[in-house]
Amino acid sequence: MDLLSGTYIFAVLLACVVFQSGAQEKNYTIREEMPEKVLIGDLMKDLNLSFIRNKSLTSPMTFKLVYKTGDVPLIRIEESTGEIFTTGARIDREKLCAGILTDSSCFYEVEVAVLPDEIFRLVKIRFLIEDINDNAPLFPTTVINLSVPENSAINSRYALPAAIDPDVGINGVQNYQLIKSQNTFGLDVVETSEGDKMPQLIVQKELDREQKDTYVMKVKVEDGGFPQRSSTAILQVSVSDTNDNHPVFKEQEIEVSIPENAPVHTSVAQLHATDADIGENAKIHFYFSNLISNIAKRLFHLNTTTGLITIKEPLDREEAPSHKLLVLASDGGPVPAKAMVLVNITDVNDNVPSIDIRYIINPKNGTVVLSENAPLNTKIALITVTDKDAENNGRVKCFTDHEVPFRLRPVFSNQFLLETTAHLDYEHTREYAIKLLAADAGNPPLNQSSMLLLKVKDENDNAPIFTPPFISVSVLENNSPGTHLTKIKATDADSGHNAELSYLLGVDAPSEFNLDRRTGILTAVKKLDREKQEQYNFTVLAKDNGMPPLMTNATVFVTVLDQNDNDPSFTHNEYNFYVPENLPRHGTVGLITVSDPDYGENSAVTLSISDVSDEFTIDPKTGVIRPNISFDREKQESYTFYVKAEDGGRVSRSSTAKVTINVVDVNDNKPGFLVPPSNHSYELVLPSTNPGTVVFKVVAVDNDTGMNSELRYSIIGGNTKGLFVIDQTTGNITLKERCVAADLGLHRLVVKVNDLGQPDSLYNVVIVNLFVNESASNVTLIHELVHKSTETPVTQNIETADASSPKSDYVKIMVAIIAGTITVVLVFFVTAVVRCCQSPHIKSAQKNKQNSEWATPNPENRQIIVMKKRKTKMKKHAPKNLLLHFVTIQETKKDDSNNGGNGITLDLPLELEEQNMCKYSWGTTPTTFKPDSPDLARHYKSASPQPAFQIQPETPLSSKHHIIQELPLDNTFVACDSISKSSSSSSDPYSASECSYPGATFKVPVTVHARLTDSRTSTIEICSEI
Repeated sequence: MDLLSGTYIFAVLLACVVFQSGAQEKNYTIREEMPEKVLIGDLMKDLNLSFIRNKSLTSPMTFKLVYKTGDVPLIRIEESTGEIFTTGARIDREKLCAGILTDSSCFYEVEVAVLPDEIFRLVKIRFLIEDINDNAPLFPTTVINLSVPENSAINSRYALPAAIDPDVGINGVQNYQLIKSQNTFGLDVVETSEGDKMPQLIVQKELDREQKDTYVMKVKVEDGGFPQRSSTAILQVSVSDTNDNHPVFKEQEIEVSIPENAPVHTSVAQLHATDADIGENAKIHFYFSNLISNIAKRLFHLNTTTGLITIKEPLDREEAPSHKLLVLASDGGPVPAKAMVLVNITDVNDNVPSIDIRYIINPKNGTVVLSENAPLNTKIALITVTDKDAENNGRVKCFTDHEVPFRLRPVFSNQFLLETTAHLDYEHTREYAIKLLAADAGNPPLNQSSMLLLKVKDENDNAPIFTPPFISVSVLENNSPGTHLTKIKATDADSGHNAELSYLLGVDAPSEFNLDRRTGILTAVKKLDREKQEQYNFTVLAKDNGMPPLMTNATVFVTVLDQNDNDPSFTHNEYNFYVPENLPRHGTVGLITVSDPDYGENSAVTLSISDVSDEFTIDPKTGVIRPNISFDREKQESYTFYVKAEDGGRVSRSSTAKVTINVVDVNDNKPGFLVPPSNHSYELVLPSTNPGTVVFKVVAVDNDTGMNSELRYSIIGGNTKGLFVIDQTTGNITLKERCVAADLGLHRLVVKVNDLGQPDSLYNVVIVNLFVNESASNVTLIHELVHKSTETPVTQNIETADASSPKSDYVKIMVAIIAGTITVVLVFFVTAVVRCCQSPHIKSAQKNKQNSEWATPNPENRQIIVMKKRKTKMKKHAPKNLLLHFVTIQETKKDDSNNGGNGITLDLPLELEEQNMCKYSWGTTPTTFKPDSPDLARHYKSASPQPAFQIQPETPLSSKHHIIQELPLDNTFVACDSISKSSSSSSDPYSASECSYPGATFKVPVTVHARLTDSRTSTIEICSEI
């Protein structure tokens, strides 16, 4: 009871110690010969350490395998996860547990440290190595010779050498088979008390040596593993004479103890065996069974004759504490006698303790380097002390030899953690030689010492210091590159490598400066320019060479002093001013801006005009330019001179700029036509011309510039059928639609060109005559038509047949004669009718009226009829549909001395019977105009600007009678066709009115005023009434 209580208390105390020391154990089972990278276990989960991950740790949790330097571990630990994997090293159970008895378990042990220190745990992991069937059972020899007496009875048994299999359990020897026995022999397997299977040969038939003295067979041995392994040996049985008594041991089991330091040849045991036979059959031969271990065969010797067992080699209890020696005694018979000798090796304190240092902090060249900032209880190594001796001889104590800031804390039996007990100070002690002592409890005790070298690593715990922290420097601009500015100095309280300082420029330092890393000399590597930057503020750094390095900074103020090194600078190298030509004298032309980036008097700038000229002045301070002259762009378009800017430096600097004053045009010139050259020119247009074809190009120019000279073209008169259109930008006249027979003849277009001047636009007008015909061979006729067209309203076109065809001319003459005859008859008839209805005083006035001439076109064939009015009575009464035109033309000429400034008024009546006129086709009758007739071409030929025409309606004297006044010789007028079925769409001042037929209303055109260039003023008034 007392023994049990003591054992229980010891176990509880041991558990407390293990718990307080952070030591744990974990068992795993693995099979031998496992491949690399096989997962064995997970310490994070198996030790329930996952909750520690949520703690705030100084460093991540790591798992470190602790093993002896030089050993090749069979497993590896994933440091971050704690997963255990196999390595490339072979796990061979037979090699690892070679000295262990076959019925014992095979273990492999390692230690794992869980870091950091605040969660430190030391885990002992035991791996149970399971056996696999990786070895085949083997016989001692490949040929087994056995002698069997010929008188052997049936079922006699003879022992065969047992096969050896290093594997254990089911993987060991399980079965024997006899092959090719010829039914003479059989095989049986007998299991001994130790569990060994011994094969025995059984005689199944009577033997007769004289008939057959040798039998050759095969013996097969098999294990029980998977896959199953086996081997064979040749069994050669020789039939011998009879030996019917077997040897017998006096003691079948003997146990002896012998100290491990017993000398060689020392007797271990004496075996005694007897045989009842006599003679040769009574001679006994002693030998070891092949089942004993190789170590036993090596250590012990058996005298084959006497049976004395002696020591053949020095014993070592630590190698094998006991040996089983199976001794066989044979007299040559088939069944030898057996005796088991158990030799126990007693311990002698012949082994000094061993100290195994397994580093947690990896050493460098055999020396552990530990930072002086390492916290308390930092784990350095796992110290394992062992003693191969037993009991007190193997009980070991471990300690250090003198006072150091380290301790050995026990964690497992004979295992200690070396850890710090105080903060280390590099400046106080830079290295330690820790002497570890291990002593056993033997008598006399044996001890062992080992030295662990530890160096304290200096930490950079002092930052450099600048004195003072602010540095001010001044330097003149335009310095030479490499100019020395100042030397920067800092100090560091650390020593050695950590006190070595290097100087750096901060990230905000400009590229103009350089700082020598070693000396701290600050230089300006570029020429400084105060005008670009007057002051530089940047930081400099002092960094030591510690790891990690510590640094501090200081601020440097560099002031750049000014020099007069800059010329005054104009905003432009050349100034261009634009002024209108009507700018008044001493007005403001423009402002010149100049600057000097220098400072103080070096930047005070005065302006002056370099050229000796009094046309312009400039304010020396403000730079305002004013003219002393009046501008006229037509005389001079621009003025150029140079302005000089000079600063106020001790040695002054200056610069000049070119000034150009451009006189901007005012719109004071109207456009002029180049093409056509006159109103009497013409252009031939073939009737086959395709629509969209350019038939003529009007070209005009304007002496002004810019927008004042940009021109726009338009058709403002003529073009009654809209047959032509003009491009307002290019002046190209194109055919709008395809010509038909009715379009043959002369077409008159009044083209207007105006500029885009501002604020008032100026314009000019020209007549473009387009002759639509197949050819222009009859030039005289065309010129006559052009001249006649000047005397007709601009809304009418002169139409004619091809002048080059004689047949066509003949037809025209005949048609004209017939038409003329009919016209004369109709005129007489109408006149007679009218005169019968008129009052006497009207008739008297008509008799005194001079003859008037006008042209009346026929709307059906677009031909012009020129008629001379004669005094005739109309035979019929006046028709109801009577067209009456009353034209009043007024003209005033200020420069005409003959007129004397008096106005002339002319009233023209025209009466035609509509119905009668529409019944006939009118031809063209040549007429000779009298010398004093109106010159219409003279009006259109005049240059721009044209006279202003004012068209006003006037009430006729009566509904049927008109007073007609003769036109002045030099005046012009525009008549309106009273029976035209087509109306003019033109609104230009040269269309007297817009007439339509049939209808009772006639539109009076608007008044158009043109810009005057002379003193003549003309007014045309046209009145229309039905």
